[in-house]
Amino acid sequence: MYLRNSSNAARLGEGAIQIGGRSLAYLQVGDPNGPLVLHNHGGPSSRLEAKVFASHAHKLGLRFVCVDRPGQGKSDPQHGRTFAGWAADLEAIANAFETDRFAVTGWSEGGPWALAAAAYLDPAKLIHVTSIAPGSYGAFGTNWAAKDLSSTDAMGGFLALHFRPGFQLMYDLIDLAATRFPEQYKKALLKASCPADLAALADDDVLSAIVESGRECFRQGVDGLVTDAQMLYQQWPFDVTAIHRPVHLWQGSADTFVPYAVNKPLGERMPGAVWHEVAEGGHFIASSHAAEILAVVANDLAATA
Repeated sequence: MYLRNSSNAARLGEGAIQIGGRSLAYLQVGDPNGPLVLHNHGGPSSRLEAKVFASHAHKLGLRFVCVDRPGQGKSDPQHGRTFAGWAADLEAIANAFETDRFAVTGWSEGGPWALAAAAYLDPAKLIHVTSIAPGSYGAFGTNWAAKDLSSTDAMGGFLALHFRPGFQLMYDLIDLAATRFPEQYKKALLKASCPADLAALADDDVLSAIVESGRECFRQGVDGLVTDAQMLYQQWPFDVTAIHRPVHLWQGSADTFVPYAVNKPLGERMPGAVWHEVAEGGHFIASSHAAEILAVVANDLAATA
């Protein structure tokens, strides 16, 4: 494997990593000489999500890298995707950045991929795991959390499992809004937000970064995102109740995108869970509480240096 589009592997900015004939695109922010944090973006989102965390990563001296998952953004599609396979990709990416100690974070639909890293990777290498408001829809069985989801997400889960063309149509419509009608996309995002999220999204830079990252997700169409989401609704192949290593779970109590009821059982039943509840917080605690979240990451990486 090797880094491409960069004459200096430590350079900040965009690049790509070659793994097994596939290209995985990334955006690197923060301190190029700091300890490595590999971030799993949400959905619909992309490597550009790194911009939400950039200033905090810089202040804390973290080398923060967000990678497009297969078929999203600029990353090549991959047939036969698995959670274990993506965990192996994360380790390969860390190796490409020439470090054998790193952290993994994930937000929303990226949260389960961080949990998979906790399940499959050696804790001697994977020093820290954070999962922020993860879409834990298959954690305890296929679509187990349907009763706690919004009617739209519950319908999405049903279609994901039983009628892929209908599920794909849902994402086609989101693609159309994000790429052709960004103002309408913004309005829909704000309409679904709780008061805490509206406050977070009142920052034009944050809102623009979220919209831009969502639009970039659809660069190759919807197939990559559809595959991602289907995997989240199916019963996960790893057992979260067998994860004993520390995993930091952050959840806003007023989250309307991934409700509190979806992740509280994860905090209770996963032995290694370190539960961080944000009272009246929303889904965008990843932005509003980024300084606190990344400070925990930085402390763990520094403690084992």
